[in-house]
Amino acid sequence: MAEASRWHRGGTPKQLHYRKEEEVSTTLQELLLYFIFLINLCILAFGMVNPHMYYLNKVMSSLFLDTSVPGEERTNFKSIHSITDFWKFMEGPFLEGLYWDSWYNNENLYDLKNTSRIYYENILLGVPRVRQLKVRNNTCKVYSSVQSLMNECYNKYTSENEDLTDFGLKLDTEWKYSAPSKNSPWHWGFVGVYRNGGYIFTLSKSKSETLNKFINLRMNSWITRGTRVIFIDFSLYNANVNLFCIIRLVAEFPATGGIITSWQFYSVKLLRYVSYYDYFIAACEIAFCIFLFVFTIQELQKIKEFKSAYFKSIWNWLELLLLVIFKFISFNKTMSQLSTTLSRCIKDIVGFAIMFFIIFFAYAQLGFLLFGSQVDDFSTFQNSIFAQFRIVLGDFNFAGIQQANFILGPIYFITFIFFVFFVLLNMFLAIINDTYSEVKADYSIGRSPDFEVGKMIKERYKNALEKLKLKKSQKAEDKKSMKRKDLAEQARREGFDEKEIQSAEQMKKWKERLEKKYYSTEIQDDYQPVTQQEFRDLFLYAVELEKELHYVSLKLNRVMRKVSALQY
Repeated sequence: MAEASRWHRGGTPKQLHYRKEEEVSTTLQELLLYFIFLINLCILAFGMVNPHMYYLNKVMSSLFLDTSVPGEERTNFKSIHSITDFWKFMEGPFLEGLYWDSWYNNENLYDLKNTSRIYYENILLGVPRVRQLKVRNNTCKVYSSVQSLMNECYNKYTSENEDLTDFGLKLDTEWKYSAPSKNSPWHWGFVGVYRNGGYIFTLSKSKSETLNKFINLRMNSWITRGTRVIFIDFSLYNANVNLFCIIRLVAEFPATGGIITSWQFYSVKLLRYVSYYDYFIAACEIAFCIFLFVFTIQELQKIKEFKSAYFKSIWNWLELLLLVIFKFISFNKTMSQLSTTLSRCIKDIVGFAIMFFIIFFAYAQLGFLLFGSQVDDFSTFQNSIFAQFRIVLGDFNFAGIQQANFILGPIYFITFIFFVFFVLLNMFLAIINDTYSEVKADYSIGRSPDFEVGKMIKERYKNALEKLKLKKSQKAEDKKSMKRKDLAEQARREGFDEKEIQSAEQMKKWKERLEKKYYSTEIQDDYQPVTQQEFRDLFLYAVELEKELHYVSLKLNRVMRKVSALQY
């Protein structure tokens, strides 16, 4: 009754086998679909990247960042530290880099049409734009004891401290404030976050006019004590490789004095569909949209079917967020062990992570307090966090820490290495290792997942080979049959009766069938339930085996009695 009830709930063995085969077939189809999706995604990702992007960025950065001021080899954009250096750069390397109006032998190689071709190949689109942001005076308070020495105070840049009034000559746009446009992006610099707008002017298409413009601004003090940042923006186009290069040079003027420079070079492909390969990428984009639509519909159907139970599976969350192929992580036993290990130890890892980051952030605060004013890696709390990750990976500046504080520096470094590297990280590895050992032990005794795609593929592959080698299999069976007949004839000649021979053949068949099912090296990790018929065969086999053992025991007793009689 129990067996019948079990079959009623789950189906007969044949039905269960059919369902499993159907599930395997469906999963293989989905796997093939995901594989095609993955190839399509890779084509899209790598198709948008051009090796020429790196070389274009490198050429432009070398021209505008590394070119030195004539007569001063150490002064380039990277090494600017004062307002004087800034104007030397603007009137020297920057001006010469922007305007290329003749070939190297002073011949007019191109019809420039009032444009510049940087390195003769890159068209300057439009004209560069220069923009300045300032802060108002008295945005900070001067201490009373030093007011006699300094009564002006310009705080760091914020939108509240920004100067919105016209200044200087008040004639052109560079002296008049322009309000920022709505929804315009902000720029995140080293010492501040800057919005759009400010005091803006564009350069001329003439090199001489631009030089006069720079000289006029320098002579009339366009850069003041309230200046906090200057942006220089322009774009290029190279038709040879169909790439645009968007360039931004930034000079920040912190409240401490001096200048901090930074830069951005972005090469992008804005004219998308030009060559045949571009149209192939367009076809892949359409296919990607179709895949995305189909997968989204599938997930929505699952949500509708399972409702709240759908969100209890972390893999469903991953499919919703990423739509990645980890759904087939049980493709082989190793990947299945990995997913099982991570799912079992996730709670321990979360608890460990809380303890780890409490200690880690405490050391980050300590490093910021001890070395923040002297070591660049610890100049901010965020830098301290990344510096400690680098220490864990073996990349650190111990000399700088020791120089900043020769007593607390080594103490900080040694204790951090001991607690974080030797203790906490080894605890993390121990959690993973113990859980993996448990999972591996479970797999070794047959508690592996019921469904592994890789194993099913292997079985189907073997079945196909057996069909291809059917004749060979038949010949092997014929040889076995002949061998059984020869053994039976030999047993008759030695005096065994037919009943004993049939019993031995039945025992051998039982033994081969049971060994094939329960001791096969190919499927020894699978847990397979024993049916009622199989239990009956196993019981009969055990009974016959007991009879044979009893018969052998009687024979041995007779032999022993004969031996004893001969001795006496």
